[in-house]
Amino acid sequence: MNIVTLLPFIVLIGAMFLMTRSAKNKQRQAAQMRDQMQPGTGVRTIGGMYATVKEVNDDTVLLEVAPGVHAIYAKNAIGAVLEDAEYNRIVHGIEPHESETPVVPDDASSLTEAGAPAEKKIDLGKGEAAEAEKAVEPASEEKAAKDAEAGKAAEPEAKDVKDAKDAGRDGKDGDADAK
Repeated sequence: MNIVTLLPFIVLIGAMFLMTRSAKNKQRQAAQMRDQMQPGTGVRTIGGMYATVKEVNDDTVLLEVAPGVHAIYAKNAIGAVLEDAEYNRIVHGIEPHESETPVVPDDASSLTEAGAPAEKKIDLGKGEAAEAEKAVEPASEEKAAKDAEAGKAAEPEAKDVKDAKDAGRDGKDGDADAK
């Protein structure tokens, strides 16, 4: 036989070996995790239920689902063994102490020190532009007054505009033109 003919089979066997090896590693890690269970430990089942371990047997675990409510589960049904802080945060809503987690302020005002002097505002040239605008205003007011006197004849009134539009129709309705 030729080696080229055997190459696909060799690759297939190698891939199967790697897949089974990784699956065995995951099973071993899950078994180690389940062996860490002790009475009083918080766990999450594969169904998503959180409970406290009361008793550990060879193949089963006695879980306290609620105060006074106990249930027997198979060890394989335990999905995760949780740390006490995480279990309390999820089940009881108890957040970790403030000293453990850094506090992030809601706004930037709390980031500045109270005794720090206020910074001087920076002029971005807006002051010069405002002065130049004030100097131009009197000239524009005079021009507006002259335009108002002479512009009465130049600006058509609203009635004249309406009449001009009506004259452009030549007495025809818009509905009559549509076909």
